[in-house]
Amino acid sequence: MATIVERTRKDGSTAYVAQITRRAHGVQESRTFDKEKTAKTWAERREKEIDNEIANGKKPIKSKAKKITLGDAIDRYLADSMVEIGKTKAQVLRTIRTEYKISDMPCGSITSPDIVAFVKELHERPDLNSPGTAGNYLSHLGAVFDIADSTWGLRLDDVEMKKAARVCKRLGLTARSAERTRRPTLDELDKLLTHFEAASAADPRCIPMAKVVLFAIFSTRRQDEICRITWADYEEDERRVMVRDMKHPGQKRGNDVWVDLPEPCPAIIATMPRTKDRIFPYNSDTISRRFTDACKVCEIDDLHFHDLRHEGASRLAEKGLTVPQLSAVTGHRSWKSLERYTHVRKIGDKFNGWSWIDRFVG
Repeated sequence: MATIVERTRKDGSTAYVAQITRRAHGVQESRTFDKEKTAKTWAERREKEIDNEIANGKKPIKSKAKKITLGDAIDRYLADSMVEIGKTKAQVLRTIRTEYKISDMPCGSITSPDIVAFVKELHERPDLNSPGTAGNYLSHLGAVFDIADSTWGLRLDDVEMKKAARVCKRLGLTARSAERTRRPTLDELDKLLTHFEAASAADPRCIPMAKVVLFAIFSTRRQDEICRITWADYEEDERRVMVRDMKHPGQKRGNDVWVDLPEPCPAIIATMPRTKDRIFPYNSDTISRRFTDACKVCEIDDLHFHDLRHEGASRLAEKGLTVPQLSAVTGHRSWKSLERYTHVRKIGDKFNGWSWIDRFVG
């Protein structure tokens, strides 16, 4: 039975504190009311909820915890994570937070069917309807479920998440993302570089995108990495550079890696002015936007800036580099990640005699 305790507040008014205890199950809740009748009504209702949860073999969830939603948990995850999460993961979680009704559900009430329904809702959007994309969304959301209970006491059940993941996989709603194999042709690169050269001629203050594109291909560096490289981390004689915080699934910060710079990367760097700490002192988002806009203008379909990294690694494999030699350039820790490049059939360098190299670094 709940206990109702009458107390006098500092202002002289009377308060009624309803107290519920189930010591064997670690339950101890209380709530204060202005009227005794209201306190009794709440206590009777709340006791029934607690006893039903105990009878069904569940650990009773505090009433306050029931009001905390999945959206609140996502906010907490984004704000409290000591390890910097990637921009893609953060954007995915923000999208779930603001655009999907599951984020409004109380943490303790979310079950496997609710999560499966969320994944089905993803498939209703044209830009998110592939099993690979849905799988990524579910994986990122699963990270919140993994730590919410043990870290913040938020009752997100990771068992329900795992059950939902199995169901979604069996139904074909989720799948591992297929490896992207898109590579730019020389004709497409000619169009892009001609466009960027004209832009630089019209406004010398704009980002020298032609040099950035060339460096991305031949260095195999990601756009964020290119924008972080500093002059202090560049060893010209050794033809190598330190890439700070290189992307790695298990280590977001402090993963600093020395990587080799094949030709013509040192020559491209030599054309950059030493006016700032960074060799390419530009915003990576701006570079991405300029590249995407240029592809639209040049009528080039389905080409991403990251495809330049794949092109660069494929080129090195086609030139006959071994997996260890490839790793020294790309920075991959796991050689297994580079196995896809060991099966290339074409041998040689398609960039031999390419005029754009001499035009910018000759």
